[in-house]
Amino acid sequence: MPRSELELSYGYFESPVGRVLVAGDADHVHLISFASERPVVEPRPGWRRDDAQFAEVFRQLEAYFAGELTRFDLPLRFAGTAFQNQVWRALCGIPFGATTTYGSLAARLGRPTASRAVGAANGANPLPIVVPCHRVIGANGSLTGFAGGIEIKKFLLDLEQGVAA
Repeated sequence: MPRSELELSYGYFESPVGRVLVAGDADHVHLISFASERPVVEPRPGWRRDDAQFAEVFRQLEAYFAGELTRFDLPLRFAGTAFQNQVWRALCGIPFGATTTYGSLAARLGRPTASRAVGAANGANPLPIVVPCHRVIGANGSLTGFAGGIEIKKFLLDLEQGVAA
């Protein structure tokens, strides 16, 4: 584990979909995790609790859940493979209130046969909500996999549809 990951701070945000763990360093948000994830993500040894460090993250999350924010403006750290980082950046381009499919996202990345790889990268997204992996659905319109659970995915999509309508 890189030294910087040992020195992360964390805080908890109480959201309409349950408790959300946020972790990062002084400059970037590294992780957002739902309490409903299995396995549950817990702060690692060496992390220190500092809710005040995440005041801006919490403010933006609160505004999002209130239907007042449609695009996050936070410094994020993408720490995946080159392909994962490419997928996660592409997720940020999916408009608020819209959805796309794994296949469409793969095609947009110039890899039309990589829908499964896109799905795997989507599932490994360490920054859900802010990096809107919930906006990716199955080709048949079904709500497929989401780290926080399908109920939370549906909640987020319904929230955005209500605001965008």
